[in-house]
Amino acid sequence: MSETETDSRFELARRIEHLVLILSFTTLAITGLPQKFSLAGISQVMIHLYGGIEMTRVIHRLAATIFVLEAVYHLVVLGYKLFVVRVEASMLPGLKDAVDGIQATLYNLGLRKELPRMGRYNFKEKMEYWALVWGLVIMELTGFMIWNPILTSKILPGQFIPAAKAAHGAEAILAVLAILLWHFYNVHLRGWNCSMLTGKLSHTEKEEEHAGELDKIDAGQDPLTINPRQYKRRMKVFVPLAIVVSLSLMFGLYKVATFEQTALITPLTLDPGLQIFVP
Repeated sequence: MSETETDSRFELARRIEHLVLILSFTTLAITGLPQKFSLAGISQVMIHLYGGIEMTRVIHRLAATIFVLEAVYHLVVLGYKLFVVRVEASMLPGLKDAVDGIQATLYNLGLRKELPRMGRYNFKEKMEYWALVWGLVIMELTGFMIWNPILTSKILPGQFIPAAKAAHGAEAILAVLAILLWHFYNVHLRGWNCSMLTGKLSHTEKEEEHAGELDKIDAGQDPLTINPRQYKRRMKVFVPLAIVVSLSLMFGLYKVATFEQTALITPLTLDPGLQIFVP
């Protein structure tokens, strides 16, 4: 196969999902960090451009809602692929990923002649994926506590609210730095990877980053086929379960988003003459 030929990598739905992820994450970053560093001059300019602090908070929470809705969608798609289609759980880390990481490091240091033959998702991509999952859990839990401080204080001691605010801000900085320093380097600077735009990856890139997947294809282990009867039987179980889980999660999200407005409205809105202490 020539170096100019391309292999299929991501279907359209995955690429749209990634685009929504980019837009929601970027919006969260550019509206969240100015709030964390609110005394910085550039933060005050950005907040002013957004229409003030209250509008900044509204935009931030709207982006967070979209982010969570995408997570719900991703969970449903994941369930469909694993339960109905029975594809390999290729994002689960394993011992081979640790070995691949060591071998790739040795290769980069010039102590190994060849890169390891990695699967559909290599160890770097798995690290990014699970870091995103971890970040989602932390950000949404702490975000819920900051968004609903009165409800939170009824369930947990009040000290959890400033702790959640600190964790939320620290994780936000970590997430933004991870995207700028890790993801951008591996996907854009080290070699421009357009697979999330075109859905395809050059055969040369695939041979370098996902040679193990090519080995499986050459061995006849791909594509995956499914018996139509089994498919229908699994769908009868999956569809109602997916509907119940999705609606339950979306209802919970709706309650979180509308329960109280304490964190959206500033004290100056309620009392314009109020003096606020700025340390």
